[in-house]
Amino acid sequence: MSIGPVEYMIVGFPGSQFNGHIAPELAKLVGSGTIKIIDLVFIAKDKDGNAVAVEFDEHDALEPFGSIDGEVGGVISPEDIEHAAEALEPGDSAALLIWEDTWAAPLVEAMRSSGGVLIEGARIPNDIIEPALAALS
Repeated sequence: MSIGPVEYMIVGFPGSQFNGHIAPELAKLVGSGTIKIIDLVFIAKDKDGNAVAVEFDEHDALEPFGSIDGEVGGVISPEDIEHAAEALEPGDSAALLIWEDTWAAPLVEAMRSSGGVLIEGARIPNDIIEPALAALS
């Protein structure tokens, strides 16, 4: 079995404000086979600055995430949760998501079978790539 690149992201929500737009878009990516969710944890920082993991059914705005297909659970550690919470202010929350780029699995397999070895890879932040691309047009 070939596995595509695995990525993670931490998305912060100042004031723990959710608008419900993320879950449907994430569900589309999973449904189309573009990505596979490996783990997803919601984190909140209470008024005393303590980090807590929040379950889907503990907050109305998170319930739509519970219906998204995925192998959610077991990869994100308590240390990962603490790391994600470091950037949060009391009253803020975050989502920590780990996913496989399933769309890239055939390319990765072709690279491996050709003797290729990944030397380096990174995600280029939007605030860097957008101006660079705009300068080309």
